[in-house]
Amino acid sequence: MRDISLHVLDIANNSLEAAADLVEILVEEDTINNILRVRIKDNGRGMDKETAKKAVDPFYTSRKTRKVGLGLPLLKASCDRCSGTFSIKSEPGKGTEIDASFQYDNIDRPPLGDMPETVFSLVILNPSIDFVYRHSYNGQAFMMDTRDLREVLQGLPFNTPEVAGWLSGHLKEGISNLMSTSSL
Repeated sequence: MRDISLHVLDIANNSLEAAADLVEILVEEDTINNILRVRIKDNGRGMDKETAKKAVDPFYTSRKTRKVGLGLPLLKASCDRCSGTFSIKSEPGKGTEIDASFQYDNIDRPPLGDMPETVFSLVILNPSIDFVYRHSYNGQAFMMDTRDLREVLQGLPFNTPEVAGWLSGHLKEGISNLMSTSSL
């Protein structure tokens, strides 16, 4: 995958296939300690220990539509190439947490990619699922929680043109402000 945001999209889609109704995405950029960390946590079906071990094998997949599962193995390989770490915590009936870290300045680290667009797509295409997105940069943070937005919108769907336009701008502006505030 070309960038980390595509890995996030892939893993979040795995969460949705596992019947999650809450997906939490954390991106932590810490240039001071030279770490980029991405964590995706869901409340889906979860996996037993044996399945979680197999999940990083490219020749294992639980999907019936293809014979290989490359998402998690490719992410783990990227972490390994970049002096990072990778872990899966999962429990049947309780969900799964994927934690990936990278050495921030490693020449082999994929770019982060367009996280606002990735989160926007997940929310718009899955309007009945709750998403929490938290992005921090050197201690400053931006957060979006669809549960809070649902209260404000009072039943207006995320995929209506007005709401979708606002949400896209909100995500882009939030990350842009985060980066500009942190660089002062």
